[in-house]
Amino acid sequence: MRKSLQLQAEMIDEFGACVFDVTLDCEDGAPVGGEDDHAAMVVSLAALASDKARVAVRVHAVDHPAFESDMSVVAGKLAHQLSHIMIPKVESIDDVIRAEQALRAASAGHLPLHVLIESPLAVRNAFDIAAHPRVQSLSFGLMDFVSSHGGAIPADAMSSQGQFAHPLVVRAKLEIASACHAYGKVPSHCVVTEFNDASAMTLAVQRASRELGYTRMWSIHPNQIRSILAAFSPSEAEIEDASKIIAAGVRVDWAPISFDGKLHDRASYRYFWQVLERAHRTGSALPADTQTYFTHALA
Repeated sequence: MRKSLQLQAEMIDEFGACVFDVTLDCEDGAPVGGEDDHAAMVVSLAALASDKARVAVRVHAVDHPAFESDMSVVAGKLAHQLSHIMIPKVESIDDVIRAEQALRAASAGHLPLHVLIESPLAVRNAFDIAAHPRVQSLSFGLMDFVSSHGGAIPADAMSSQGQFAHPLVVRAKLEIASACHAYGKVPSHCVVTEFNDASAMTLAVQRASRELGYTRMWSIHPNQIRSILAAFSPSEAEIEDASKIIAAGVRVDWAPISFDGKLHDRASYRYFWQVLERAHRTGSALPADTQTYFTHALA
């Protein structure tokens, strides 16, 4: 966790903005019986993050004995420093409501919730979960999802290639992405466990974004972060075209235009503005006149 926070700080200095979140883990990171001490350590680490950092905490699942304590300690003491709270193993809207109630009890009712979808039942309820106003993002928990099938899905479905081949896994990913886009939430793709294989990582990110509609992705090792950013970033050609199209739209007060022989109007303007937003979020270089859009927005 300390290394992740340090890397985040270094990349904030490099890019001038925070280009990835750090999620400190109270669930799998805490030893059995040491949950309270671990939560206290997480609080002390998160408190050291800079104002530009985006730091979140994954607490225990709502049915775990440590959940209420996690929420009281973590959300209660870091209510104005965290970007969000992550809730694992969410099965239904009732779990979201329980998490929201715990936030309010900790005087942290303003914090967004990110939820992990990790079972067939959770996939079935993904649209209801995504519809809740407190939920900001849905993440797919690949390994727990495969394990929840009692051996019916082979272990290969957890690999970088197998997770894009098994029908049940791909269906779950599509349901989660569709639920998020239906309600304006962020779909976050699962991890790639082969953290030393840069090509496998890059291919997985490309497939997650281009084929399945994901806009964020988890890493499990610092080696993966730059590969994720690079694969999610628009190409230089995409940034150049988007900059020109948006500039042309501004000049005509968003009336339709012709660009390279193609019609563009407000529908495509919205798409190309999103290209520029994605470039900005991933630390890509923007033309000076385009960068001013974001400079003014941050002023």
